[in-house]
Formats: sequence, structure tokens, C-alpha cells
Amino acid sequence: MSIPFNYRHLYYFWMVAKEGSMSHAAARLDMAVQTVSAQVRELERDLGCQLLRPAGRGLALTEAGVAALRQAEQIFQLGEALPELVRAQAQQPAVRLVVGIADGLPKLEVQRLLRPVLAVPGLRLVCHEGEMAELLADLALHRLDVVLADHPAPLRPHLRVHNHPLGRSAMGWYAAPQWWEQAAQGFPASLQEVPVLLPTQHVIVRGQIDQWLAQQGLRPRVVGEFEDNALLEAFGGTGLGVFPGAVAAQAELERRIQVRLLGACEGVEEQYYAISTERRVAHPLVQQLLGARAVLS
Repeated sequence: MSIPFNYRHLYYFWMVAKEGSMSHAAARLDMAVQTVSAQVRELERDLGCQLLRPAGRGLALTEAGVAALRQAEQIFQLGEALPELVRAQAQQPAVRLVVGIADGLPKLEVQRLLRPVLAVPGLRLVCHEGEMAELLADLALHRLDVVLADHPAPLRPHLRVHNHPLGRSAMGWYAAPQWWEQAAQGFPASLQEVPVLLPTQHVIVRGQIDQWLAQQGLRPRVVGEFEDNALLEAFGGTGLGVFPGAVAAQAELERRIQVRLLGACEGVEEQYYAISTERRVAHPLVQQLLGARAVLS
């Protein structure tokens, strides 16, 4: 980046503008008036416009000078704050982990998957949610340290990533109080008698749920489909309908949205993956995350 002017010259101009005259600014800077004046004229030549004009026995700002002063105020206020900010960061070193989260991955499971690194001193966790293709592109460019998803990355010659299974969780059906008693009688056949919420076809586990329903000979009345699992749970908690969720999250769902587990969705499991890419220096927290992989059940 080429800088069209000298910041020291800008600083002298800033002092002159604040003090109202060359002599007062020179006294503050402990410099000769001629030196300060020459530096300000040099700044004007670099910027290509006059910043100060005579006004009686002092100086006044031109319109260009007012604009320059406004910017200089911001620059030097930031500069004055810099030493304290740097010292504070040096005293409290942060360990930054930037995680990409694939759409459709349940938020409760994200928290559980990241639990092995959450207690690291000085952790600064940054999470980005998005489409898998966009996250993998950012991972390849090292804008992300790791991607969490409910399915592995596709095998492509130009995409040098590694899939690491982190675990899995069985699925069950949950109901809010107004539906639980009716849905609990004769479960799972009772799912035909109550409104049902499902994830959209975009979510990987939806295919398994549809297959399970077909095997049970069920064609439930679907009143809502949600791509975001947190929305699915939120509307399920309001009583809009019975919904599928991870059995491993039972205690948290019961506490947070006051639903109860009806029963298992046999053979249906959510799977979780960490997707990494090759780096010259491996991120220590990614290594810790992969080293703590376990079956979530």
C-alpha cells in the first residue's frame, strides 16, 4: 500500500489546528516555528490543497483543512488508544478458533461437539453458519479452522479436506404437554393422530425419518417443515406439533422447552463430522477436538 503523505506531517498539522497558531503548536512540540511550518507546507503539497489560511494574527482552517482535521482526530485518537489495547491483549492472550457450521446441524449438538475445547483458557470462539459448499471454500482458503456437519464432505480431486467422524446420536420423538398423552398411547401408530413437525428435505436425517415412517406404515399430518433445527424445536415446544430430535439432547430439551420424549425412532441416527484441511502448522484446538471424538448416545 502506497501512502501519499507523511503521518508525522499530518500530526504537526493536527497540533497546529488544535492550538490555533504555528507558534503555540511549536511550543507544544518543542520545535522551531520554521520547522513546523515547513512540515505543514509539505503535507499540503502531498495532498494537493491548502489546509490553513491566515486569519488576523492566527490561522484558520480551509474547507479541505476541516476535512483533514476530522480524519486526523480519528487517526490519532485510535493511536492514543493503541498502547493500552495492545498491553491488554498481551496480558490476556486469546486462542482463536473459527468454526463453520453446516445448515441443518442441530445447535444443541454443536455445543456438545465443541465441549472438549470450550474450557481452554483464553478461547475466542467464532462460529459461522452457512451452506456446505461455501463453508468448504472458506476452509480451503483457511478462513475457517474446521467445519462441523451432519454429513462428510464430498470427495473431489481439487478439494483437499479430511472427514473425521465425531459421533452419532439416536433419534426420538418429542411432544409438548398438550400432545404428549394422546401421542404416548399406542406410539408410534399414534403419530397419525397428532400434528407432526419435520426437518426439510435439505436436512440429511429427513430421508431416514421418511424411510422409518414408511416402514411403520405411517402417513402423519405434517403441519410444518423447518431447515433450522432450533426453529423446529422452538415450534415443537409451543405445541404446534410432535417432532423428532436427538435422544442425547433429551435432558436439555425437557429443561429448555418443557417437552417429553415419546419414544425412539429405531434405526434413525444423526451423524456428526469434523472436516479439516491440510496446514503447515496444525491448529492445536482442532487437534484437541478430533482427539476427543466419541459416540454421542
